[in-house]
Amino acid sequence: MKTDLCILGAGSAGLSLAAGAAQMGARVVLLEPGEMGGDCLNTGCVPSKALIHAAAAAQAQRKGGPGVAGVTPQVDFAAVMAHVRASVATIAPHDSQERFESLGVTVIRAAGRFTGPDTVQAGEQTIQARRFAIATGARPLVPDLPGLDQALTSETIWSLSELPTHLVIWGAGAMACELAQAFRRLGSEVTMINRSAPLRNEDPEAAALLTSLLQEEGIRIVKAQPTHAGPGALYWPGGAAEGSHLLLALGRKPNLDFDPQAAGVAVTAQGVTTDDRLRTTNRRIFAMGDVAGRGQFTHLAGYHAGVVLRQAVLGLPAKARAPIPRAIWTEPELAQVGDLGEPGDQILRFDLGQTDRGVTDQAQGFAKLVLRRGRLAGVTLAGPGAGEQIGFWTLALATRTRLSTLAGVVLPYPSLSESGKRALGTYFSPRLFDNGLVKLIVRTVQRLVP
Repeated sequence: MKTDLCILGAGSAGLSLAAGAAQMGARVVLLEPGEMGGDCLNTGCVPSKALIHAAAAAQAQRKGGPGVAGVTPQVDFAAVMAHVRASVATIAPHDSQERFESLGVTVIRAAGRFTGPDTVQAGEQTIQARRFAIATGARPLVPDLPGLDQALTSETIWSLSELPTHLVIWGAGAMACELAQAFRRLGSEVTMINRSAPLRNEDPEAAALLTSLLQEEGIRIVKAQPTHAGPGALYWPGGAAEGSHLLLALGRKPNLDFDPQAAGVAVTAQGVTTDDRLRTTNRRIFAMGDVAGRGQFTHLAGYHAGVVLRQAVLGLPAKARAPIPRAIWTEPELAQVGDLGEPGDQILRFDLGQTDRGVTDQAQGFAKLVLRRGRLAGVTLAGPGAGEQIGFWTLALATRTRLSTLAGVVLPYPSLSESGKRALGTYFSPRLFDNGLVKLIVRTVQRLVP
């Protein structure tokens, strides 16, 4: 089989590229041995957010509010998981084989392995293509440790039919925190084990805020390095966490089982080696999404697909240089784009509780802006709606919008999004109100202008 473009993997990156290329007139072959839609649809973003939504409903009943008494929620875990499955099923047709075949894509349900610099073997079919795109994604990282044969991962936890009485989680990254809070709110006891503090790669203040609130909800957080495991349990020198279920949430490693050496594609433990154009060491082959080692986010994978599309299909130059936001969908939500800050940067910060909406909603969190040489370099948000609000700041970074323009944007009142603008106010206020030259100009204008 000869084609213009052959894509290995039908996750976010592969599907986005296949749809765009086919609709533009390219001949496209898409290879996928597993479920269409990849991790995001089947075991990642979609099921986890459905679970978080149900858990938030339970917590709202438990917490109550001003003048509203909290009550113990009645959780039907089977119904919760039915909601999770229904959410996946509702979205699945958009990613289905039938839809992509209707777009003109040839879908082969088999894994692809390179047999040369321009050929791939998928089952009994050999495909020769002008261009290839590797979008094989990643899979859960499982340490080489005794006793982990019964442990759950982000791929298998969705098969649970009963609520864990005590969920032990090994890991403290974004996924670990999201699932820890969700299962705790649904009624499980939860213990998180990790050798470092939660969210060690995020803004320290934001990570500390979330850690404190997770502990307030009853989640036990332990710093330890497990040495062995058992059913639902982890053990380390001088301690143990024994529960009903054990979940591994230690990150994901790229899927590199496509014989890259046969195609002259260099790889490392972090993923396929690429340049800024997402080209591999074989210029006919691109890599996108999780397997490219540039971050593991669905929206990043979709962006990568656009970068590859412009080159492989349209023949236009393109580079992957856009600022990429990320969000952690806990309560409070954490969101970040750009830099966290480095020595010499100026940090602007404003508490949500100092905004009028923060007062009415009793909101906890903050907006933090990183300035470098008078330009916006990064933003961290913590609080309700942070994942939605970060889009505004991502656009500002992508367009290199001036601080004065951002400060002049009119926002709805009262809203938590005012916190970022109020943070900018701490930058401009001294320049306007504590400036002798400005006061001299004002006095002169008031004296001379009729």
